[in-house]
Amino acid sequence: MRESGVRTAARQPEPETFSEHARPGPTANAVVRTYDRFAPLYDWVFGRVLEPGRKAMTAAASALHPASVLEVGVGTGLTLAGYPPDSRVVGIDLSADMLERARARAAAMPQRQVALQVMNAERMEFADDSFDCITVPYVLSVTPHPARLVHEIRRVCKPGGAILVVNHFSGSPFWWLMERAVRSVADRVGFRSDFAYEEHILAHDWHVESVRPVNLFRLSKLVVLRNDKA
Repeated sequence: MRESGVRTAARQPEPETFSEHARPGPTANAVVRTYDRFAPLYDWVFGRVLEPGRKAMTAAASALHPASVLEVGVGTGLTLAGYPPDSRVVGIDLSADMLERARARAAAMPQRQVALQVMNAERMEFADDSFDCITVPYVLSVTPHPARLVHEIRRVCKPGGAILVVNHFSGSPFWWLMERAVRSVADRVGFRSDFAYEEHILAHDWHVESVRPVNLFRLSKLVVLRNDKA
């Protein structure tokens, strides 16, 4: 396991404003508190139910044969074994407690090139155009400012690189009921229950290559994007 060697550089200035039409989401501190608290239980509570989406995401990433992969929100490292053995994999997360469990998983794969860091994905420390492929599993709807996250993942992804997003999106009949059932408590656990695909995917000028449902009851979508940028 490799814990260093990630290329960094001074961050480029961010746009002064972002289009954030959605209702305010959780703060970064709230997200950290929530996931630190859930760290011992995360695999048991969310591991199996969300595993089909993770497997679909890593399979899609593997099919691209990327030299480098950044996973945003690597959590306890449930996806690490699914990436190509010869890819350099970097995983970031806000929760140090979650990363401790990811490090244990990475240590069991000493032949892999894996680097894990505590980092805010809305303000990444990587240089522009650092990664061939970026994966974003179940993160877009829990980050405080989704548009900032999108800005950052596009900045650090190479031109023409792949961005793979797994997330729930509003619209299905099941989610229509779920959104209303959990909306009152969603922010407390760092989760947006009502999260529009049109606003958070189609509003950006990247290229959508494919979209397919994953997980039980088609709860989530795997969206494969191409990072077309000047």
